Amino acid sequence: MPCCLVPTTSSVAWITRGLTPEATKAKATVQAFISCRLDYCNALLYGIADDLLRRLQSVQNEAARLVVGSSLRRLHWLPVRRRIEFKLALLIHKSLNGSTPRYLSDDCQLVSDVGRRRLRSSDASTCLVPRTNTGFGDRAFQVTGPRLWNSLPASLRQSDTTVGQFKKLLKTHLFS
Repeated sequence: MPCCLVPTTSSVAWITRGLTPEATKAKATVQAFISCRLDYCNALLYGIADDLLRRLQSVQNEAARLVVGSSLRRLHWLPVRRRIEFKLALLIHKSLNGSTPRYLSDDCQLVSDVGRRRLRSSDASTCLVPRTNTGFGDRAFQVTGPRLWNSLPASLRQSDTTVGQFKKLLKTHLFS
């Protein structure tokens, strides 16, 4: 976890006190200083220790208190663990639809594209999850991405949804 996140919340509090008391300006300030740091490369954070995840969550909770004085739900912010899942699922969706570089899309293969035989799972838009022998291998993108993708409801895994529609449906699913 980057140690530069913790002092940023106090900096944002100091900055937002100088602004007019409009929540939109405070939200934009928090977004600029904190949320972007929580989102930067957060697909790499999938599977980290719960203690580190709690630290990141406390930073996000403090940021929400600065903006509205209460919970994340009022701001429609996903908790950190769900944000990580959101970004990873979005990356897989883009990979399956050809919107990412080849080195990413090569790691995400649908079961229907791999085998010669027709399987029942080929209709469900499930990804092939490679086997690994180590804990580090289990956290690799080519394993965690397809595993997360396969855990999503079948209605979300439809290939005909646009990125905008997928984001909306995924966020609704992760909030529930």
